[in-house]
Amino acid sequence: MGGHLVTVATCSLNQWVLDWEGNLQRIVESIHLAKKAGARLRVGPELEICGYSSLDHFHELDVYTHSLEMLRELLEDESCHDILIDVGLPILHRNIRYNARAILLNGKILLIRPKMWLANDGNYREMRHFTPWMRPRETELFHLPKFLQEIQGETHVLFGDAVISTPETAFGAETCEELFTPKAPHIDMALDGVEIITNSSGSHFTLQKLDVRLQLIMEATRKSGGVYLYANQQGCDGERLYFDGCAMIIVNGNIVAQGSQFSLNDVEVVTATVDLEEVRAYRSSISRGLQAATSNAKYQRIQTSFELSPEDEDTDIWKKPTLPRPPRYHSVEEEIALCGGCYLWDYLRRSGTAGYLVPLSGGIDSCATATLVFSMCRIVIQAIEDGNQQVIEDVRRICKYGKEGELPKTPQELCNQVFTTIYMGMSKQSSAETRGRAKELSDAIGSYHVNLDIDDVYEAQKKLIVQTTNFEPKFKVHGGTVQENLTLQCLQARIRMVTAYEFGQILPTARGRPGGGSLLVLGSANVGESLRGYLTKYDCSSADINPIGSIDKADLKRFIAWAKKKFDLPCLHGFLTAVPTAELEPITQEYVQSDEADMGMTYAELTVFGRLRKLNKLGPYAMFQRLVHDWSADREKVEGDEAPFYTPRQVAEKVKRFFHFYAINRHKMTTLTPALHCNDYSPDDNRFDLRPFLYPPFWKSWSFKRIDMELERIEKRREERAGKGKETA
Repeated sequence: MGGHLVTVATCSLNQWVLDWEGNLQRIVESIHLAKKAGARLRVGPELEICGYSSLDHFHELDVYTHSLEMLRELLEDESCHDILIDVGLPILHRNIRYNARAILLNGKILLIRPKMWLANDGNYREMRHFTPWMRPRETELFHLPKFLQEIQGETHVLFGDAVISTPETAFGAETCEELFTPKAPHIDMALDGVEIITNSSGSHFTLQKLDVRLQLIMEATRKSGGVYLYANQQGCDGERLYFDGCAMIIVNGNIVAQGSQFSLNDVEVVTATVDLEEVRAYRSSISRGLQAATSNAKYQRIQTSFELSPEDEDTDIWKKPTLPRPPRYHSVEEEIALCGGCYLWDYLRRSGTAGYLVPLSGGIDSCATATLVFSMCRIVIQAIEDGNQQVIEDVRRICKYGKEGELPKTPQELCNQVFTTIYMGMSKQSSAETRGRAKELSDAIGSYHVNLDIDDVYEAQKKLIVQTTNFEPKFKVHGGTVQENLTLQCLQARIRMVTAYEFGQILPTARGRPGGGSLLVLGSANVGESLRGYLTKYDCSSADINPIGSIDKADLKRFIAWAKKKFDLPCLHGFLTAVPTAELEPITQEYVQSDEADMGMTYAELTVFGRLRKLNKLGPYAMFQRLVHDWSADREKVEGDEAPFYTPRQVAEKVKRFFHFYAINRHKMTTLTPALHCNDYSPDDNRFDLRPFLYPPFWKSWSFKRIDMELERIEKRREERAGKGKETA
């Protein structure tokens, strides 16, 4: 029968695509830590051997060959024996590519379990790379390559949907997306008596996604009972996604162990001791028993004599079940600070560059980017204080301005080593306020700051037009046309992009950094501006990476307000109260450029448009039908309703204006800087939001004509209702 107290382990690993030996080393370390904690079962993240974000590398045979070679190393490592191991890797079986798990014990493969339901929406493209296993509860034989046959002592192992049976219990595996499906595998497994379920995930971060993930995992065992082990990737593995870890163990719907969501630890192992008798008692209801008895979903059980809970351990009175604990969440502001900071550090240390540079305009967007870099520096300094050897090694390699081997002691000291801010002003367009705010923020966070004007370069470029065409373009405030105004604005914007890269290339050398190096240029276009196309193609929105590219203006403001107190940066107050402006047109007594006035819509309205377009999947006509109610000027205001009040005609104009500018600017998304993914309505054309970039004119479209027809019907009804109201009065 065996005992009933079982110690199990799950983990979060900071894997890196195609870092074969590094990934293996982190897997082995997690197994050692699990064994040290007394665990007899360890589960790791999805595709942990090769790295989840290998993308089209999954079409290459090398990936499958090297994955099996790393599996051989793991099987031959006797320090990883005496524990059941659930490890993720891609498998080529009968010329079909599978996303799979390998269940290992003492140098042998017990089962290769392929993923049955593949993630194929949003940022996920698993159907592009893999084929799902479409035969539930069926198995066949997988032919091992010769170098694995020698270790296995056999030519074949089981491949398919089965579970592992130990003397005291049974455990089965499901993978990431399978948890999110309406009929998840864990339901049938639980009804067939499987008591422990492992889930290996490659689940990326979006704001407040953890709440949904936790609810699903807790619900998985709240209804069916059981022990659920959730493992996830953590960190940046080579893409624009941040995987937010949070490995956890749940028993009968209650969390008993939860790992960190954001961390610079490359390996984090979470363990708990669970009582199998609690699972059996929880499953004692009559209705559950009837469903289990009548279920035809019976799993093949692979028998092993390995005990998860040796019977003599029941006499160990110092061993006891881990108590439930409340779930741990972060606020939106904390998530932005921690996710952005951890992602930026991973990107920097793995890129091999000397640091970051951001064009600091004095506005809130570039301020948010700079504050995220400062958040990174705070996290790194804390990791140094905690003795994180990998972080210490990386800091010593990157920070070379001080004495050799000397570590920075404060976030400001680190910031000065790895971060440059550059204010690129114009004598007539740039205000003293924005220049002052940029300098004040730089002083507060400790960045190396450059303050310059681009007038000479601008005038030289403008002179080319005059000399070549005998025509001098003018700004709108000086009597110029719309096209002249745009030309002069875009000229400044693009000069700033070139200047940013120029300084990023040479500054480490100019500052005397041993070995020179270059800086990665950070972008600062928020999600609303990208969606609306309110940016110049190949201006400072063009960068190496954009940490705020899928965060909206409202969340950025909340983050800055939070950082003002949390990071003790009182200078951030000025950014919060300033009117958003591009400062690309001359300032006069009568005119100061305003972003929202230029766009013809507020940032809050842009957020609504973005969510309805992407998440609610609404086109122009359907969006008008929705917003004419949500924003109705005739509605009764209730508590918590912060939506604007517009007439139907105003709503129609807003919707049309949004889709018009969205369509004519969509081409800008094809060159959009890769942005850290934080929101589910990001307009990122390269991975997340695949749409055309050459549209027919929306003003002539049938959708807009249908809006006009619907508007006519609505206005007629409003007039009739108003007339009846007068008669009644």
